[in-house]
Amino acid sequence: MLDEGAIRDRYLALAPALDERVRRLVLGAEAVAAGRGGQAAVARATGASPATVRRGIAELVDPSVRPAGGRVRRPGGGRKRAAELDPGLRDALDRLVEPTTRGDPMSPLRWTSRSLRNLAAELQHLGHAVSHRVVGELLHDMGYSLQANRKTLEGTHHPDRDAQFAHLNAAVQLQLSLGEPVISVDTKKKELVGPFRNGGRELRPKGDPERVLMHDFVIPELGRASPYGVYDLGANEAWVSVGTDHDTAAFAVESIRRWWRTMGEALYPQASRLLVTADAGGSNGYRLRLWKLELQRLADETGLEIAVCHFPPGTSKWNKIEHRLFAAITQNWRGRPLVSHEVIVELIGATTTRTGLKVRSELDTRTYPAGLRVSDVEMEALYLKADAFHGEWNYTLIPRLRLPEEPVVS
Repeated sequence: MLDEGAIRDRYLALAPALDERVRRLVLGAEAVAAGRGGQAAVARATGASPATVRRGIAELVDPSVRPAGGRVRRPGGGRKRAAELDPGLRDALDRLVEPTTRGDPMSPLRWTSRSLRNLAAELQHLGHAVSHRVVGELLHDMGYSLQANRKTLEGTHHPDRDAQFAHLNAAVQLQLSLGEPVISVDTKKKELVGPFRNGGRELRPKGDPERVLMHDFVIPELGRASPYGVYDLGANEAWVSVGTDHDTAAFAVESIRRWWRTMGEALYPQASRLLVTADAGGSNGYRLRLWKLELQRLADETGLEIAVCHFPPGTSKWNKIEHRLFAAITQNWRGRPLVSHEVIVELIGATTTRTGLKVRSELDTRTYPAGLRVSDVEMEALYLKADAFHGEWNYTLIPRLRLPEEPVVS
């Protein structure tokens, strides 16, 4: 692929020192060096017309084509640039490109694609004689380029966001230094089960792509899969429960329970405390009463103190499980239709990374009713100790058998 950025940089570095003839030769040399597609690439990168690039190639290949005596056009000669002939053209174009900030919000281009041809047509309607090629050259000079959307906005920025990150990081580092388990938990995106298109590409015989359904409608007998992941930060191992029912707090804690019984307990036989890092919302949200009730039951069963640190609202992308486990799963099953729950379990269990990630997966066919209510009496019976710093985000469920009769209530 041609590096148009490098071509542009070289040209801009030399251009101030070049006269018209040498500039054509430089453009021609760049196009010849680039090979196939070089003429178009040089024209796009430098803003020169394709005709100028072709003339530069001709002069480079055949010196007889060059003007006699090395003549160049006299200063001020040649056709004037469109922006010089029409002083208002640049400002009119600028207003059309960004009508919401610098122009008329009722512009006809406000709700349409701002392509070169559409921009040229609207400028012509406003009385400016201009072609789409000239529009492209002007936009390049004005610093515009084609840009895709980028996910950078995180919504409301909580004033204690950074402080919570520091608190969470300190808690994780202390827990790991003591040899105690730390897990990152979350639900991966729900997946349609059946012969549906799955993003990505897979090696297949040429001309024989995997056939999938044209429309993504739920197949009732197959439904959806809800993969809930538990990633062990210290061991670089993970457990994923593939649920077939609702993604509730009970399902989330059951997934943690299965990780502990299947993997965690053997890795940490002397553990007395488990630290869970989780998003602020979803089935493990800090506002969910059922999440805390189920964690209390797990603490009672295992004898573990279960501490929880939530990421601040709107920062779920920082959760370790997202890029250490879920990204690897997505990469592993790319281009593979998820035709059954069993296939999903097998693909998740086969996921590995260069850092040695190990994953175990299991199908969870239990039912998890949605909308269960937890009473005030049940909440008052929890042995929940809230941290001094943002106790709603940072708290510990203590096994009830360890404590005196008087509970600690948040």
